[in-house]
Amino acid sequence: MQPSTPSTRTTAAKVLVAYFSRPGENYNNGGRTWLKVGNTEVVAAMIADLVPCDVYRIEAAEAYSDNYDDTVARNVREQNADARPAIAHPLPGIDQYDVVLLGSPIWNVRAPMIMSTFTEKLDFTGKTVHPFTTYAMSGLGTTERDYARTCGDVTIAEGLAVRGEQAQQAQPQVTDWLQRIGLR
Repeated sequence: MQPSTPSTRTTAAKVLVAYFSRPGENYNNGGRTWLKVGNTEVVAAMIADLVPCDVYRIEAAEAYSDNYDDTVARNVREQNADARPAIAHPLPGIDQYDVVLLGSPIWNVRAPMIMSTFTEKLDFTGKTVHPFTTYAMSGLGTTERDYARTCGDVTIAEGLAVRGEQAQQAQPQVTDWLQRIGLR
């Protein structure tokens, strides 16, 4: 997957997988582990292998730290300030898509604030949005409510929550979800 530009697959389904993921030091069963590839990116890659789609990786203009505690502190500041972190190489539009799969980790019960930056900058009118998340304790968190608020006139449909520690083994769960939502 290209980090900041949509892939160029041709797809009759008109599906976009847009995700934010952070590698580096991550929470893992009460401790910490080092991830070369973030959990959400692992799940996004599984989806892209199973469904004809374009893929866009949401990247912060000011990268998040590889250090877990530093990222937690930044996230708390951004949530408390209702911040909208800038996106490096923002996607100009999503007009050509009917379905958008929005992926992110769940930090402190919600998607990172950069996801609000992404959803508020684009016109989701008439789209179907399926959130997918990786988490430690909060499942989908508040993504459904948050996306309903920030995406405008959109259908928020069934989401998928994958426990971060299980992301590498989530292919059966991802496949079942894609079948339920009619993309596979």
